[in-house]
Amino acid sequence: MVLLGTALLCVGVGLLVAEAHVPSSGALGLAGVVALVAGSAIAVQGTRGGAVLIVAVAAIVALAALALVAVIARATLAAARPRALTGAEGLVGHVGVVRSAPAPLGQVFIDGALWRVKPCLPDELEVGDAVVVERVQGLLLSVRRAEEWELES
Repeated sequence: MVLLGTALLCVGVGLLVAEAHVPSSGALGLAGVVALVAGSAIAVQGTRGGAVLIVAVAAIVALAALALVAVIARATLAAARPRALTGAEGLVGHVGVVRSAPAPLGQVFIDGALWRVKPCLPDELEVGDAVVVERVQGLLLSVRRAEEWELES
C-alpha cells in the first residue's frame, strides 16, 4: 500500500507541474491535489497510522497543494492579462527610427510622432538606426538598437 501511495504522490506532483506549464484552467491542478491527498492517506494507512493521523496528514497536504494551485492560477491570470495597447505604455516593443542621435537625449520617430529618448544600453545610436522601445518613463522613452528579426514584422 505504501508503494501505491508513493506512486499517487508522484502523479500528483507531476500533475501540479503540468498545471504550471499547460493551459488546463485548473483541471490538472485539482486532479493533482486529489492525487496528493489520496496518495498521502494511502501511504500513512500503509504504515499503520491511525485514522486521526491519516486525516491530519491528508488535510495538511490538501491545504498546501491548494495554496500552490492558487499561486499558479494567480500567476497564470496575471500573465494572460493583455498589455496596454494605447497611450505611452502601449509603445513598449514598437520599432522606430532615430531622427537625432542621443547625446544624452535624442529623438525617435515612432508611430507618427517624435519622442525624446535615451539609450538603455551603451549603444552608439546614429541617425537612421532602427530602435525598439524598452521602457516608458513619463514622456521619455528608453530604447535599444533593433535586432534583425524585429525589423521583419
